[in-house]
Amino acid sequence: MKILMLTWEYPPRVVGGISRVVYDLSRTLRKDGHDVTVITYRDGNTPYFEDDKGVKVYRVDNYMINPNNFIDWVMQLNFNMIAKANEIMREQGLFDVIHAHDWLVAYTAKNLKNSYNIPIVATIHATEAGRNSGIHDEQQRYINDTEWMLTYESAEVVVNSNYMKGELQRLFGLPYEKINVVPNGVNLNLFNGIEKDYTFRRKYAMDNEKIILFMGRLVYEKGIQHLISAMPKVLSGYHDSKLVICGRGGMLDELKQQVDAMGISNKVYFAGYMGGKDVQKIYKVADVSVFPSTYEPFGIVALEAMLSENPIVVSDIGGLNEIVEHRVNGMKAYCGNPNSIADSILELLYDHKLCNDIVKRAKNKVRNEYNWSKIAQDTHFTYQKAICQSMAEKQKRQLEQERARRTKKTRKTENEITNLLNFKKQRQAYA
Repeated sequence: MKILMLTWEYPPRVVGGISRVVYDLSRTLRKDGHDVTVITYRDGNTPYFEDDKGVKVYRVDNYMINPNNFIDWVMQLNFNMIAKANEIMREQGLFDVIHAHDWLVAYTAKNLKNSYNIPIVATIHATEAGRNSGIHDEQQRYINDTEWMLTYESAEVVVNSNYMKGELQRLFGLPYEKINVVPNGVNLNLFNGIEKDYTFRRKYAMDNEKIILFMGRLVYEKGIQHLISAMPKVLSGYHDSKLVICGRGGMLDELKQQVDAMGISNKVYFAGYMGGKDVQKIYKVADVSVFPSTYEPFGIVALEAMLSENPIVVSDIGGLNEIVEHRVNGMKAYCGNPNSIADSILELLYDHKLCNDIVKRAKNKVRNEYNWSKIAQDTHFTYQKAICQSMAEKQKRQLEQERARRTKKTRKTENEITNLLNFKKQRQAYA
C-alpha cells in the first residue's frame, strides 16, 4: 500500500506527541512492507528530503512572507504541502490513502482527496474544545470548525482512546462506526542498554533525595500547577524528596513565581527541555513519575515511564484513566486535586512492595497492549476500510451516472417517438 502521511511535526521537530506517533507508525508500516511518504514542515536546517530507514520524508518551507497570525501561518504551510504532494504524485504515481494528523493539515488532505479521489484517514490527537475546556474566541472556533471539516471529509477517523471517541461523537456528531480507537504506542526497545547513571542524577538531586519527575509541556492542561501545589504536603510527609520538571512552554515564568511564592525553590528544579538519551536517563533515575493532566486524550509519557520501570501517578481523566488501574499498574489522583496527588506520591515513596508490584504489571501491560507492531496492523486495517468505502462510493456514483445516462437516453427515444407520431398525425390531417 502507498501511504501519504501529512503532519506539521516530524523528528527532529518535536512540538507535542504527534511527532513521535507519526515517526514510530511510519517506520513500523515500512517494516511491514508498505511504501510510506511523509510531508511535513521544515524547521531550522533540516534537509528538504530524507530517507529515514525506508520512510521518504519531504519537508517544505512556509512562504517567505510574514503571516498575520498562526492561522495564516498554517494556511501558508498547507499551500506548500499541496504543491509538494502534487509534485511527488506526478513523479511517483498516486497514493492509495492519505493519513492526516490533526487539523493543521486538513486543507492539504481535502484538496488532494478532491483532486485525485484518494480517501482520507484522519487521526484527531486532541480537540481545541478539549484543550481549552470549551470554545471561547474566534480563533478557537475556527480550529474547532476545521477539525469538524476534516472528520467530515475523512472516510475513517482514528482516535487513541475511548474517551476521545466519546468526545468526537459529542462535539462533531460523528457516526459511532466511523471512529476507530487505535491507541498510541511506545518503542519497546527505548530503554535497552540504559542503566541508572548516578553522575547524571546528581545534576538534579542529592543522593538522599527521591526524584519526583514531571515530563511534558508547561501548559495549563498538563496540570503541572497542581503538582507544584501538592509539593508542600509531599515534603511534610517525606522531606528528602525533590520535584524535577522537564519541559518548556508558556507557563514557565508563572510556575517559577508559584514556586517562589510557596517557598519551595530549593525543592523544585526546572530542568528545561530534554531530548535524546537524556530522556531515557532521567526516567531511569527518577523514583516516581507524575502526570497530573486536566485534559489528556492519551498520554505517551505515561507509557514511557511504565516501560522504564518507574511507578506513575496520573489524573483520573481521559486516556490516562484507561491506561492505569489504581494500585495495580499505577496510582490515580483526583483531577486538579493537589491533596490527592500528594497522597498517591507519598504512598509510593513509603510502600516499596507496592512500587515493585506496580512496576512489573505496568511493564507487562505496555509490552502486550501498546507495541507498534499491533498498532500498525490495526491502522492498516483502518486504511483498508477507507479504501473499500471509497471504492464503493465510486461504484455507486458510476451506477448513478449510468442510470442517469440511460434515463436521459430513454427520454430522448420517447421524445423522438412522440415527435414522429405527431408528425404522422399532422401529415394525415393535411392530407
